[in-house]
Amino acid sequence: MSDDAGSNIQYSCALITGATSGIGESFARLLPTSTNLILTGRNKQKLAELSGQLSNEWRTVEIIAADLSTASGRSKLISKIKSSPIDLLINNAGLGSYGSFIETPLEREREMLDVNITAVLELSHTLLPKMISRARKNHSRAGMIVVSSTASVMPIPYLSTYAATKAFERHWGEAIAEEMRKEPIDILVLCPGTTRTQFFERAGFFGSMPMSMEEPNAVVKKALDSLGKRTVLISNNIIRLALAPTSLPRQLFARGIAQFFRRQR
Repeated sequence: MSDDAGSNIQYSCALITGATSGIGESFARLLPTSTNLILTGRNKQKLAELSGQLSNEWRTVEIIAADLSTASGRSKLISKIKSSPIDLLINNAGLGSYGSFIETPLEREREMLDVNITAVLELSHTLLPKMISRARKNHSRAGMIVVSSTASVMPIPYLSTYAATKAFERHWGEAIAEEMRKEPIDILVLCPGTTRTQFFERAGFFGSMPMSMEEPNAVVKKALDSLGKRTVLISNNIIRLALAPTSLPRQLFARGIAQFFRRQR
């Protein structure tokens, strides 16, 4: 059942990566029932189950099984969606691995880079120009949410590469939000704290967490409400308060740099 959440903007078609569980699944369930969905992930059976649950007379749900850690998987997805009228892109797919860097297989490290960075870049580079052009033509606004992490603000030993990829997502997302400030698109970098998903088990961590976990639905509701109102959302209230003194200087610095380079163009 959908418990519609979000801003006043009604999107016609949303692409959600990593849609089969956790935050991605919550996005699929909480977007308005009038929003057509394109859901992608590796688990074709779970995608089919979601499609059956979320399809209705007002919306279509398309599923695309693809492994974003591979070039062929990314190419497959892009070839299928590049002509779709997507006006909301949710870059949610993420991969982590818990353990010492030198003991983690290099292939696993590369997979994190491919899912958390390369897939985000390739999808965004393909879709954003078309989303902006379509929004201009329709006198509407497009949207993009990049799911980063509170791990983006500090080095995290034993999650070193994961945290570094999340820092990339945050810095990149904040930067292009400034580049596109005058365009009809809203960009939000979502930084969840520890969230009750399968992430830690998949990353190989089975210990107890030092802090309480957020529920995916709560994180997603905050994100949808924040899109168009801010650039970065740290969903955990305690962490957000702790990091507040550093947030404003980052935003002012990014804006100043954007203005400088804009004058040089």
